[in-house]
Amino acid sequence: MADLGKRYRDAFAASAARGDGPLLFPFIVAGFPTAEETPDLVRAAIRGGAAGFEIGVPFSDPLADGPVHQDAYTVALAAGATVETALDACRTARQTAPDIPVTLMGYLNPFLSYGSASSDGTLDPGEAIGDPMQPLAQRAAEAGVDGVIIVDLPVDESDAAREVFAAHGISMVYLLAPTSTNERIAAVAERASGFIYLVSLTGVTGARDQVAADFKAFVGRVRALTDTPLAVGFGIGRREHVVEVGKLVPAAIIGSALTTTIASAPVDGRAQAVERYLEVVTGRRSEETSR
Repeated sequence: MADLGKRYRDAFAASAARGDGPLLFPFIVAGFPTAEETPDLVRAAIRGGAAGFEIGVPFSDPLADGPVHQDAYTVALAAGATVETALDACRTARQTAPDIPVTLMGYLNPFLSYGSASSDGTLDPGEAIGDPMQPLAQRAAEAGVDGVIIVDLPVDESDAAREVFAAHGISMVYLLAPTSTNERIAAVAERASGFIYLVSLTGVTGARDQVAADFKAFVGRVRALTDTPLAVGFGIGRREHVVEVGKLVPAAIIGSALTTTIASAPVDGRAQAVERYLEVVTGRRSEETSR
């Protein structure tokens, strides 16, 4: 079995040694606006400063996602995006930047449905025998995935899936919210590897004007129970947000603001828009010079 969580550990350790602020993990909706464009957007994000990725599998009922991502999923699904589209994006990230951690994010239904045959018919039905997550775990490992987020899989029901993915060297990445009880935090801390995803606020994904006021206290509650690296997402969209959360956690995840950037860019300028936007939020480029 591969060394579970190694790329995450190496990335966090290298960042701490450099002292250069939080790592930035952009969230990209696979297949948005089209599957053909996704590899170029992934490569552009790496050029812009992405230190890792969260690649999202489009789903028709994304309960944790706000309107920006709901719309993006709708567009991607209408264009034929599948789990395979997301795995292809993960492969692109791995081939382009061999050392960065890549996380596959999705909901339980599409992952279970992956089952007996992939969308292109490449899976042998025999591979579905046993745990229903086995085919996806195998394909994700082949694509270079380091971790998987299953948004709607409760931690106390996740052990079977976690073991299947761990057998393929893939960490299960759990989410915690400000409303999480100490018991839930402890349950996640017991199982976590790679990193723990902190939802910065109560609600769905979407850009906000500022980081939630109680975020510091939330981080303190989690940190008291685990030393697993923490990353924050939901509402992170500006350079000042990244700087602020970087005082408390070693990684930030940007989703809706990046998706909006892609959606509002001209068709022939989407990759350039992604690169420039990430250069700004990572501090590589000032906002003035990006105009």
